[in-house]
Amino acid sequence: MAMKFNVIEIANPMDPEGPKKFYARPVHTGEVLLEDLASDISYASSINESDVYAVLQSLIREITRYIALGYIVRLGNMGSFRLGYNSKGSDTEEEVSAYNIQRKRLLFSPGKRIKDALTLLTFKKNDQ
Repeated sequence: MAMKFNVIEIANPMDPEGPKKFYARPVHTGEVLLEDLASDISYASSINESDVYAVLQSLIREITRYIALGYIVRLGNMGSFRLGYNSKGSDTEEEVSAYNIQRKRLLFSPGKRIKDALTLLTFKKNDQ
């Protein structure tokens, strides 16, 4: 099955008076919650749903802890998580401090299995 997309018209923010262009944007069909994943994993294994959920919650807690300690967290074929942020520039090395750090974010790099799945995706324009 193909991933659907909508077409939207957007102006160039650097040239609001210039011509607008059309872009493809994904159509999301819903959400999958952690509870849903726990249920699906439980159904496909011999582990009960509450145990799967507890393990997933523990995974979240441990990823958070290791990221805060400065680690890159690698989860095999799933991929890896690491901290990223922007920093304000300073004229001298001495002027740089923690106050220069802005816009913290968690970066995810997909592993081979997910990358391979992405290459197999097909797309279809959404019929509205």
